[in-house]
Amino acid sequence: MSTPPAKAGQSRHLTGWLLATPLVLILAAFLVLPILMIGVVSFWGTTEFSIYPAFQLDNYAFLFGSDVTYRVFFNTVKYAVITWIFTLLIGFTVAYFLAFHVRSLNWQIALFLLCTIPFWTSNIIRMISWIPFLGRNGLANSTLMSWGVIDAPLEWLLFSDFSVILAFVHLYTLFMVVPIFNTMMRIDRSLLEAAADAGATGWQTLWHVIVPLTKPGIMIGSIFVITLVMGDFITVRFMSGSQSANVGRLISNDIALLQYPSASATAVILLITVLMVIGILLRFVDILKEL
Repeated sequence: MSTPPAKAGQSRHLTGWLLATPLVLILAAFLVLPILMIGVVSFWGTTEFSIYPAFQLDNYAFLFGSDVTYRVFFNTVKYAVITWIFTLLIGFTVAYFLAFHVRSLNWQIALFLLCTIPFWTSNIIRMISWIPFLGRNGLANSTLMSWGVIDAPLEWLLFSDFSVILAFVHLYTLFMVVPIFNTMMRIDRSLLEAAADAGATGWQTLWHVIVPLTKPGIMIGSIFVITLVMGDFITVRFMSGSQSANVGRLISNDIALLQYPSASATAVILLITVLMVIGILLRFVDILKEL
């Protein structure tokens, strides 16, 4: 006896929910509940020696009433935008070279693995490795002075915005390379041949064929890079010599002072800012449709 279509559909629907239940529980326990808890604590109050549950807007009022907040958020956005520009240029160039100029699959794999070598060690080690290179008596200044390019060491190479952005680009470029390379490898090569047959130049093919088809990878890489930079605070602390700050550093300082409600309020505003940026990026391309 065959099962009625309606009951079969209900059975499949129920089975799908049962299979998804473990994942839903994991997401609820490790993602949704912590975020909700941060939101709740952001409304709590503090005294000199304690934290007490309450519903008040003091933390947000202090946050939006301080000039430091706006300067720190501006620094955060500045680092994110500049890092995004450089990682996009470098990541697109590397991915394009691997996808369209390296013909052998073995060489593509080998060169791609070569890009991942820096990730075989920790972020902190890769970051602080720049310090002896960029320092006043470091390799960069010594080389430039020996070549006669400069007469005195360049002070801005280290403990500056330059060193912070350089470290960010070094740390996060691979997060741009991987999705762009993956998207480029899916491009039908016959489209490039058709563009060439139609008389398109290399630049025209790049701009009108490759770039539009690579948009999903660019958007995914952009989301990775921007969110990672906006949440990073270790890089800013070490590479700026504690002379600059971003929102992550602000949250870290509040936590060190046991000001959890204030840190939570800052984290909530940062989360909203990041979600707004992601929302803006997703308006440029429907990633699910394109993939």
